[in-house]
Formats: sequence, structure tokens, C-alpha cells
Amino acid sequence: MFGIEFVPDEPVYKIGYMAKLAEDSGFSNVWITDHYNNRDVWTTLAALSMMTNKISLGTGVTNPYTRNAAIIASSIASINELSGGRAILGIGPGDKATFDKMGIDWDKPLTKVRESVQAIRAFLAREQVNQAGFKGAQMSFAAGKIPIYIGAQGPKMLELAGAIADGVLINASHPEDFKFAVPVIRQGAEKAGRKPESVQISAYASFSADKDPAKAVNASKIVVAFIVAGSPENVLERHGIGMDQARVISEAIARYDFKAAMEGVTARMTEAFSVSGAPADCRARVDELLETGVTQIVVGSPIGPNKENAIKLIGKQIIAR
Repeated sequence: MFGIEFVPDEPVYKIGYMAKLAEDSGFSNVWITDHYNNRDVWTTLAALSMMTNKISLGTGVTNPYTRNAAIIASSIASINELSGGRAILGIGPGDKATFDKMGIDWDKPLTKVRESVQAIRAFLAREQVNQAGFKGAQMSFAAGKIPIYIGAQGPKMLELAGAIADGVLINASHPEDFKFAVPVIRQGAEKAGRKPESVQISAYASFSADKDPAKAVNASKIVVAFIVAGSPENVLERHGIGMDQARVISEAIARYDFKAAMEGVTARMTEAFSVSGAPADCRARVDELLETGVTQIVVGSPIGPNKENAIKLIGKQIIAR
């Protein structure tokens, strides 16, 4: 199964056009990112529900800090109704740097996600909710069955996802990262008395495809730069990348020198943090990821040097293969 991510940093009608193109190219779901400085994720999903016919539509991902569980439940239930049952909820802890800018305290993310997912499930089932700070709150309309995916990176969040979620969204592109993550997710499922195979595992990958592999790799560099700058030391070590190299890129980004940041991206970094190259190269990496236990590939930014051409190329030469 293949999904695709769109960042709503351009007009919603353009996102809708790309989503319909993805649907026609064989993608199974669309994930829309949720960030305060872009178009609103729920408005975008509502528009997409009218512009597509069968592709599933999800938040990739929202968080329980900028919106509480009741509002998230009402919003995703509305999308499910509008789309004829095609909604998926992606939810995660968000990131501290963004919340600092917004004046929001990033308090107890593991507890916050756990309690919010439990409350959202109760809201969607039209139960009275008396947890996560709610006092008898209840939805007034039926939502239908909506899968909930948790965006997770660290071991505790991965284990929680295995215990309570229908799926996990992991921002990673390399098999080594999933050799670490998949057993942790399965352990979480087993501890909760669930079958590990019932939890879908999605590689939310930085993806760049083009007939010219050099162009594809070059297009991925700015995304890879941001990933390197934000990766913890243990992840960098896993891929043989030094903290000093990451620091150079991070400092360049901090001063908005994106050219210098891209110049700091090495071949090892591209290999570690993206799926990029010609279709055959990308398909080979996809197969490696599937062998680790991944069940879904999410084609994330930048998608390719030319987004429209890349979607068609991925559909014809990677998905249809």
C-alpha cells in the first residue's frame, strides 16, 4: 500500500488537484500535514473529500496540544461523513520547537497522546467521556469506524502505538530504522494482548523520484538537511553521521542559509534519510523497507523535482510494478 503526503503550503485547490492525480495513479491514501503556518488541515481535507472519490484522507499528523480531543474527534468525524467513510486520523505529540513559538507548554507528551487517543475513540463511539479532563462530554452524531495512527519516533511512543493504535507513522526512510522500530511496536502490541500484525506500520519517507537520478537526489537535499538537523545523536550514530556534520547544517538553517545547508548534505545522509533516485532505485529501497515489516510506504516531501511528473512516474513504475 502506498500513501502520499502533501504540505498545504499552496492553495487548497492545487492540493486537491494533486490528491486526485495521486488517486488516479494508484495511491491508497493522502496525508495532509498540520502546522500553524500553512493552510488549515481540516479545511484542506474537507475540500479533498469533495475532489476525490476513493482515496483515504488523513491528518499527517495533528496533535492534542493545539486542538483538544473533543475538537479533533468532531473534526475527523465530519471529514468521515463528508468523504463517505474515507477518513484516517494521524495524531502525534508534535514538536517542542513549534510549541515554544506558539506559547504552548509541551507537557507529558506520552501521557497526552495516550489519554487523547482513548478519549477520541470514546467520542467517536458516542460515549460520555470522563477522562483526559473531560466531564461527561459526548458527540451528538455517529462517526463510523475511523482508523487511528500514531506518529512515533522514540521507543516509548512506538510501544504505546503498538498497544493502542491501528497504525504507526514513522518518519524514516532507511531499513535500519525499522529494524529498531518494528520489534518495539510488536512488543507493545503483545503486552496489550493484541496481535502484532493488526498494527499497520507506515514508513513516512522523504521521497524523490525522477528519471534522472541526480535530479531526484538533488531535490531531496533540502528535506534531508532539515531531517539531519533535527535528528537525535543516537539516530545519527546509527547511520554513521557525526554530530559535527549535523551541527554545520543546523547552524546554516538557523541563519536561513539553505544553500549552505544543502551543500552540507552528504551521500551518506541522502542514503540514510531519503528514498531518492530513478524509479528502479526507489523501488529497490521500498522492497527493503517492506522486508523489515513495514506495511505502507508514505511518499513524503519533496516527492520529486517536479511533483506532478513524480506522482505519475511513481504510479506507473513503482506502485504498478
